[in-house]
Amino acid sequence: MQELTLKVQRYLPGKDKKSYIQEFTIPLRQGMTVLDGLIYIKENMDNTLSFRSSCRMGICGSCGMLINNFPMLACHTPVEELGTDRIEVRSLPNFPIIRDLVADLDSLFEKHKSIKPYVVSSDTEEAEEPTAEFLQSGQELEGYVQFAYCVKCGLCMAACPTVATDALFLGPQPLGQAYRYCTDRRDAGVEERFHQADSRHGVWLCHLAGACSEACPKGVDPALAIQLLKRAMIFDSLRLRKKKKPASIAQPLAESRPKIAVPEFTVK
Repeated sequence: MQELTLKVQRYLPGKDKKSYIQEFTIPLRQGMTVLDGLIYIKENMDNTLSFRSSCRMGICGSCGMLINNFPMLACHTPVEELGTDRIEVRSLPNFPIIRDLVADLDSLFEKHKSIKPYVVSSDTEEAEEPTAEFLQSGQELEGYVQFAYCVKCGLCMAACPTVATDALFLGPQPLGQAYRYCTDRRDAGVEERFHQADSRHGVWLCHLAGACSEACPKGVDPALAIQLLKRAMIFDSLRLRKKKKPASIAQPLAESRPKIAVPEFTVK
């Protein structure tokens, strides 16, 4: 392929009643990503094109878009892997459009905020004025670390069929993160998160389509996290859930350490 045709969704609030598709033909180079193509259009053809991007390394999650009808990170999607010279790029579904390819992710962040996405400590005095870190073993870390890789890109929410039919559904990202913190030994906010998830628009609306895990660019597998959250909540209702022991606090380091003898320089 020598050229690439990008069919880009355009929408300008206050001017356009609905979105439309505009085609751009650009030169194709080896290793080009979809984000590279959009940047080329903005710098050389139409500087009014709007989209989000930041790290360009699949880390920040800013450039989530619908690429050939599948939610992807534009910076993480090489054109060659798509196997076509015609690519359609749209704003993420299940979110309002701000402009062109920029989706309004406020609902995602509000839902994420509602599940208390942070460690709720039972030792409030130590949490407010810490003297040392709360300890956890490597095995305890492995129990949730997979779910801690979420970059909040919104791709799982865009892929979820339940979010598409119920805008109030918490969704795979918040529910997956609820499990991530509930299984953290250092956390004491399990009951609050269970109450939030056990609602009319909560965890029980998930019917395990698995589209969220398929779309996740970081391998978080929110579908698995949701099923584990369901199991934990059922065990809790049956009083079968094992209570976590509060995390212990590391011993403070000694104020003075013995000095280590420094060997003489081999070259003088």
